[in-house]
Amino acid sequence: MPFEAVIGLEIHAQLQTASKIFCGCSTAFGAPPNTHVCPVCLGLPGALPVLNRAAVDHAIRAALALGCRVNETSIFARKNYFYPDLPKGYQISQYEQPLASRGTLDFDTAGGRRQVGITRVHLEEDAGKSLHEGFPDSDRRTYVDYNRSGTPLIEIVTEPDLRSAADAAEFFATLRTILVWLGVNDGNMEEGSLRCDANVSVRPEGASALGTKAEVKNLNSFRFVQRALEYEIGRQIELVEQGRRVVQETRLWDAAAGATMSMRSKEEAHDYRYFPEPDLPPVVVDSQRIRGIEAAMPELPDARRQRFIAVQGLPAYDAGQLTQSRAQADFFEAAIGAGAPPKAASNWIRGELARALKAAGLEIARSPVAPEHLAGLLALIEDRTISGAMAKGVFDTMFATGAAAADIVREEGLAQIDDAAQIAAVIADVLDRERDAVAQYRAGKAATFGFLVGQVMRAAAGKANPKRVNELLRSALEARR
Repeated sequence: MPFEAVIGLEIHAQLQTASKIFCGCSTAFGAPPNTHVCPVCLGLPGALPVLNRAAVDHAIRAALALGCRVNETSIFARKNYFYPDLPKGYQISQYEQPLASRGTLDFDTAGGRRQVGITRVHLEEDAGKSLHEGFPDSDRRTYVDYNRSGTPLIEIVTEPDLRSAADAAEFFATLRTILVWLGVNDGNMEEGSLRCDANVSVRPEGASALGTKAEVKNLNSFRFVQRALEYEIGRQIELVEQGRRVVQETRLWDAAAGATMSMRSKEEAHDYRYFPEPDLPPVVVDSQRIRGIEAAMPELPDARRQRFIAVQGLPAYDAGQLTQSRAQADFFEAAIGAGAPPKAASNWIRGELARALKAAGLEIARSPVAPEHLAGLLALIEDRTISGAMAKGVFDTMFATGAAAADIVREEGLAQIDDAAQIAAVIADVLDRERDAVAQYRAGKAATFGFLVGQVMRAAAGKANPKRVNELLRSALEARR
């Protein structure tokens, strides 16, 4: 019997605010343990939370990008559970009345365009972090760092609309691009600022009833999402085929073992004993505030990709690569605004510039080569002042110095020789010196032509126009037959 997977994701994204959601402590990553804490985020008696307005604005921005309806009134609740990394013994979250709901996100897969429903986007605080290794007594004790406690999060919950592990990973990647594009989240999964829980069940193809689901927690890379879900889907199908029962539980992905492991039985909503947070008033978002945030939203990646295809004539692949980050898309538009041909600009940005930035450990926003300087380099190639091969050397100098291409070409005397008479004179000298090679060419050894081209380019110090060299050399050799 063929089976299909039913997958829904819960994505936790830390919001890029300077301070925590209910206090003024810093959200900066990497500080010594338990230094970015105060009575509020440590849950000490008598400490009262105050909502961070910027966190709400970030959450609204993400919700609008996902096509959600932003609710005028949302309410914080206490989600009660007892872990060492949860200092209050409860998490302040939203439950019955979330900030936003009922959205959709379209994304591309190998099988075509897909759409996934967004159930809700709600605000909550992050927990601290339990440290299970790295200490002399880690075999006996767990340490807790509360620096992360109280960091603002949004949880994005999808409908169970995904049907494969590959599609789930692609959806997660698309969502990450949007959140980073908006400046809502930094996208750093290694540091834990973006995490994914996946709910997965299997059922016979064509069935409408849902199977028993398992939740795979804290997946922090696209590859782990895909591998964990592939394993979990296979595990559940095997259980069903053997006539055994799938248990509703929470599981962890063990990357080293390549398997999911049982962690605990899966809680239901009533297990958390939700009730309204008594120390926080309802969050009221009026229509004027929503319109203001919406007006300041940038063009989203998918719309920009489509515009690059339709207006700039780029292939879909190029447009997709350029819109992987907002900074890269901005750089491209600045380059073509300065006169660069779109396809050539795309090739250089994705090729030489990307290579140099990676080697230097730089983001494109800090590129030593300005967009208008790249456009200037491409103009020199276009008008044959320099060849494509020479341009790579000029580019390296531009990257090292930040200078304009025209200045480098002028100062280093790199202008390409395109004058037919000059090139013909160089060719004549080379043919006079390389009589043996000329004789071999006349005898039918065609490969000798490449050798002669190299000798001409060497004699011209690499400055001769290669196309013109080929044309004139072939004519000169024919004339000597």
